[in-house]
Amino acid sequence: MPTIYLLGGENIRRRDAKEVNQQAFNDAGGSPNVLVFSWARASFDKAYNRQKTLFEYFRFLGAKKVIMLDYSCKTEEIKEKVSESDLVYLTGGVPSVLVERLRKRGVDSLLGGFEGVIVGRSAGALALCRKCVITFRRNYSVKVIDGLGLVNLTLKAHYKEARAKELMLLSEQEKVFALPKGSAIIYHNGNISFVNSVYLFQNGAKQTLH
Repeated sequence: MPTIYLLGGENIRRRDAKEVNQQAFNDAGGSPNVLVFSWARASFDKAYNRQKTLFEYFRFLGAKKVIMLDYSCKTEEIKEKVSESDLVYLTGGVPSVLVERLRKRGVDSLLGGFEGVIVGRSAGALALCRKCVITFRRNYSVKVIDGLGLVNLTLKAHYKEARAKELMLLSEQEKVFALPKGSAIIYHNGNISFVNSVYLFQNGAKQTLH
């Protein structure tokens, strides 16, 4: 079973969740081979505009090798690259896009049997969970979609206090973990631990876990 890091969000140019990523890199051996799935944009292209920034960041953290996986890669090639990696990283973007693309290529099964470390940032974190909570600014509505289910919980990333009311209402039917940017849940063999502020919404109430 992999060790999974669910990261609520990060500005990778500012490196404002460096402590979380550094801990994940250490768990993956200190100088891991990193595989990046940058598939969470609605319009994917090879010139993913943060590739260089992410590459330099991960090299700074100690990565031995950083591979950006192209969406055009065949399933067998993806399987080979995953098997050669110590840490798999899922980027932010549109959760539904990422979930659909990962399922289409059978990556959900590959990650379930992966023995290394998986880091999901923002949409990547949501995709790894059983349920993804998506909030909309324009009308303060909430949508819940299915994730890949590698972690058996319902997650809201990029949590801000202004969204507490919607999550309290939702929590009357669904227990929701909420992660602000820079905060993380670490999941391994059914056990969870936390980095920075993490909140739980349950039965219409909010609880601070860390």
